[in-house]
Amino acid sequence: MHAPLPRSFAALTGANLAAQSAEQLSLAAAPLVAVLMLGAGPGEIGLLAALQTLPFLILSLPLGWMADRLPRRRLMVAGEVLRALSLLALLAAVLRDRLSVEGLALLGFLGAVGTVAFSVAAPALVPALVPRDALARANGRLELARSAAFAGGPALGGALVAWAGAPAAFVLAAVLSLAAVALLLRLVEPARPARPPRHPLREVQDGASFVWRDPLLRPMLLTGAAWNIAWFVLQAAYVPYAVRVLGLGAGAVGVTLGAFGAGMVVGALLAPRVVAALPFGRAIQLGPLVSVLAAAAMVATLFVPSGVLAASAFFLFGAGPIVWTITSTTLRQSLTPAAMLGRVGALFLTVNTGARPVGAALGGLVGAGWGEAACLWLALAGFGVQALLILGSPVGGLRRLPAAAG
Repeated sequence: MHAPLPRSFAALTGANLAAQSAEQLSLAAAPLVAVLMLGAGPGEIGLLAALQTLPFLILSLPLGWMADRLPRRRLMVAGEVLRALSLLALLAAVLRDRLSVEGLALLGFLGAVGTVAFSVAAPALVPALVPRDALARANGRLELARSAAFAGGPALGGALVAWAGAPAAFVLAAVLSLAAVALLLRLVEPARPARPPRHPLREVQDGASFVWRDPLLRPMLLTGAAWNIAWFVLQAAYVPYAVRVLGLGAGAVGVTLGAFGAGMVVGALLAPRVVAALPFGRAIQLGPLVSVLAAAAMVATLFVPSGVLAASAFFLFGAGPIVWTITSTTLRQSLTPAAMLGRVGALFLTVNTGARPVGAALGGLVGAGWGEAACLWLALAGFGVQALLILGSPVGGLRRLPAAAG
């Protein structure tokens, strides 16, 4: 029987659930509003998606530096207030009939800045709130909340836009964002010792150098980059492949994609048992291995066209990697000095995000030149590479968490 996690961590968990739900609602509602109210086409939707993801690429490292210099709770509150203001501005623009695709994209950019601030500060704060032996359990709670929001947010956002119009979706998202702020204000962050001033670029370089020189962190960084490239190669091809080859309609395609979120929830629920049953290093390696199995199941649909098999692949893609996220984050928190947690986490976020457009572009080129089937095979090869990277590293030899960083 585990001791209950501290009250401050409960506040962080609740804020995380509210913030993640607000993000997923707005991400689902924005393109629907662009299409239904503004008549946007693929080009405008592409602009919207690009500006909603750009902050992850260009602001993760600066915000990671800030998370190591400022109180992390203050950074999360500021980011969440910015997201709430962007949602309220969206609501006002819709109600006054002054919304444009450009305005929607700009406000989506501002909201995503809040997401990035939360994403770099929250994992850096966890080791200060919970005992070291509870890190995996705490990270599992946070990922379960994210998984639940990921699984339910898009469906709820689409339903609200369809049933009650765009204002309802933005109202609920803004309320959830403000609820996250209220919960964060209840969180008590332990004080950190003052540090002498240094040039921000030098501090960011220190974080990158620390990761690259560490024999455990470097293969985890490379594994994450390879996984994201392979995943977005698959994403670039899947929908046209599902329609043209598997013969699935729009509803069936949505069901297969929804299996990913269901897998995330199941994986987050099972993660504590996985960590308890396996040596810690093997638990980390499990996610990349399951991804290879999932990619093989997707390739198998080339020989046995089946929506059920495709859905099973997406379920495995959700379940395995969420165990990887929980265990690899726990190891990263254990290895990284407390004063560097924000910068190190931001580096992982930047590399993973930067790998996504590479995978999407690669998938688009291969799909255009050789067809969707080639993308499936290429994705399988990519997932094989990411598994080999982590299997060939010293991570698998860990029986338990290594000694805490200084």
